[in-house]
Amino acid sequence: MNRRALQITMSLLGAIPVITGVLTMLGLADPIYASAHLPRSVLLDSNLRFFGGTWLGLGLAAWWLVPAIEKRGTEFRILWGMIFLGGAGRALSMILTGMPPAPFIGFTILEILGAPLLIAWQYRIAKQPKVAINGKGIPHEHF
Repeated sequence: MNRRALQITMSLLGAIPVITGVLTMLGLADPIYASAHLPRSVLLDSNLRFFGGTWLGLGLAAWWLVPAIEKRGTEFRILWGMIFLGGAGRALSMILTGMPPAPFIGFTILEILGAPLLIAWQYRIAKQPKVAINGKGIPHEHF
């Protein structure tokens, strides 16, 4: 898989925390939490909105990485490391409190298994030799 495919994948995956981050900033009015009919709690609402803002920021950071994805390995690993840790938290919740709705099980799998795979993919892209076009329009490697 090439650089462009990784950029497209990151762009699409970045949309998840951007969209859900904005929704979660609605606090208890977020459609997911509103449908759960939770009791009104200032503490829970505040924490959900904080989480939503943080999640939104993570999505924006993912999009920021896209244009120079092969050059931002440290940032890429930090971002996906945070997502991996979030998945570990979800897995702990599943063990201690039970299974969430199916989409959240899928998110957990993406977070725990997908994060290391994406980090490895980015690493391979970063280590590929640079290719440039010479004056005759013929690609050649740049070192």
